[in-house]
Amino acid sequence: MNAVFKALADPTRRKVLELLRQGPMTAGELSDRFPVSRPTMSAHFTILREAGLVATHKDGKSVVYRLQLSVLEDALLSFGQLFGIGGTAPAPREGSST
Repeated sequence: MNAVFKALADPTRRKVLELLRQGPMTAGELSDRFPVSRPTMSAHFTILREAGLVATHKDGKSVVYRLQLSVLEDALLSFGQLFGIGGTAPAPREGSST
């Protein structure tokens, strides 16, 4: 879960995920949408891939990225459960009246 939230902390990476909601895109297509160098984008892609938020496959010389929405859903569900949201509520703390 930490890797997912680290990946989501950066606005560029959030925008990449937003673009991938439309469908798979090559690294070049994604990089062309940002005013940063390709090596910088490659570092963003690596963080997203390591967090499991994107999957890749080779198509000739291109690397194609696609969104792994289930990983994001799992992380958000786990995070919500820490606070008793959207799942099993945590056990009452010792000494509490609930």
